[in-house]
Amino acid sequence: MKSIRFLLFYFIAPLLVFSACDDNDETVSTEIVLSRSEIVVPQIASSTIFYVKSSVDWTLTGTTDWCTVTPTSGLAGETTKLTMNTTENNTTDERTTQLIVSGGGKVETLTIIQSLNLLATTTSYKAKAEGDVINVVFKNDGTNYTITSNSSWIKHQTGTRTVSDKTEPFVISANYSGSKRTGSVTIATKNIEEVITFEQEALNVPTPDQTGMSSSALQLAAKINVGWNLGNTLEASGNETAWGNPKTTQAMIDMVKEAGFNAVRIPCNWMNGYVEDETSCQIKTDWMERVKEVVDYCVGRDMYAIINIHWDGGWLEENPTYAAQTEVNRKQALLWNQIATCFRDYDERLLFSGTNEVHVKDIYDDNKVTAENHEVQQSFNQTFVDAVRATGGRNAYRNLIVQSYNTQLNFATNNLKMPTDNVNDRLMLEVHFYDPYNYSIANENIINYWGKPWSDRGFTVDTWGQEDHVDSSFASIKKNFTDKGIPTILGEYGVNRHSVTDSEIIESRQYWLEYVTSAAKNNGLVPFYWDNGGVDGDAGINQMALFNRKSLKVIDQ
Repeated sequence: MKSIRFLLFYFIAPLLVFSACDDNDETVSTEIVLSRSEIVVPQIASSTIFYVKSSVDWTLTGTTDWCTVTPTSGLAGETTKLTMNTTENNTTDERTTQLIVSGGGKVETLTIIQSLNLLATTTSYKAKAEGDVINVVFKNDGTNYTITSNSSWIKHQTGTRTVSDKTEPFVISANYSGSKRTGSVTIATKNIEEVITFEQEALNVPTPDQTGMSSSALQLAAKINVGWNLGNTLEASGNETAWGNPKTTQAMIDMVKEAGFNAVRIPCNWMNGYVEDETSCQIKTDWMERVKEVVDYCVGRDMYAIINIHWDGGWLEENPTYAAQTEVNRKQALLWNQIATCFRDYDERLLFSGTNEVHVKDIYDDNKVTAENHEVQQSFNQTFVDAVRATGGRNAYRNLIVQSYNTQLNFATNNLKMPTDNVNDRLMLEVHFYDPYNYSIANENIINYWGKPWSDRGFTVDTWGQEDHVDSSFASIKKNFTDKGIPTILGEYGVNRHSVTDSEIIESRQYWLEYVTSAAKNNGLVPFYWDNGGVDGDAGINQMALFNRKSLKVIDQ
């Protein structure tokens, strides 16, 4: 056996040596060269080019379901262009693979790394001409990133932040420039820079007009002494007189002014019987003209006027939920675009108020209010502001009023985030006050007295909601809003008339009214008394009316 092995080696070895030599007897080495040894690809789906140069035929292995390469083989003596495609990484981890190119006994390795650095799922957006909020979604492994903008009309929160599956909102101002515009923001981490572009068509609306609109929110609020509500009237279902009040007249408004009020809040119904259909939300012309007529009664007498979207059948007011959010905001935008356009030429004596007492239907337990409810209700505020500003003209500067959840003071101070506005210092807050409930508006278990003078005399008062509650509640509003340049409208307050014969009950009610009004004024809140118009003869027991609107007489001096 040994001799046979020797003979084989003796004859084969020279052939092996010969095969390794060319005609000039020089050694030829096997060469495979990759243009890159490592490629880091983005988290989103992408394509990357690399090259293989080889002296021998070669093949490529190591592809995966998320990383594929074309072609996977090549010929000797050629430089081959390869295209690598990677799918989006929807996992929570970085992923890698190694591509192996081999041939002629030679092996070269190319490492592919798909990172989880900050990357936008979409990098190009079209913004609405009337202004928009665009949520750009990023995926990130916790890397710090920064945002810089090349356009003042694209607003964002500045600074450095760390995120994972983050949504970054960009507020796009209405485009009054007269032409289409393009802007961008740059999102940058240590390793990656991405440019997000925004396109926006121009608005076909009047350019912003500050004529007659010089007052900031604080300045205008200071001009209102005390306001009055035209309650249970233009917000009534079906028609203006459906809830028992007579049709509003100029004489009625004159009576209110003569009594000392210089502002009128006009609660309004728009959808509930006053639109052509609920899909288009087209407000009936005769109703829009009627609301305009009542507004003219006020501003024509140099009074301030507020119009809003009130209960209105509950389509907005009772639906602060994710399930209803999109449809409610659609209607909110359509209605306010029409309202704001109709009243665009009025000066600053007219204010718009976006909603009323937004709350989940039949739920009045504060402990059952969720973050969802606050978030959705605040989106109604933002839609209102954006829709009004988009109509241009004087509305670009009009003072606008937004509400806390259910217009409650505690939700204002603890939960409300004011909407973003494209003009400075033109927003006001609205809250309502009917504390304590069993004294002010309850229909049963009524408490007839309020205040320390009556508790000291042995009369039964509520265990909460007394003078200290009024003081602390209004002081909190002053600290959190008025002192920060956001005046507050006390859009509704009042207490039912429990008696017209018992002097103690009458005097206690007068004390509540004076105390609450004074405390509001002292803390920068602008009080608007709630007058529902209800009268029982001239008594109005368990009603809040100050005036008999039919006889045009003061019934509660």
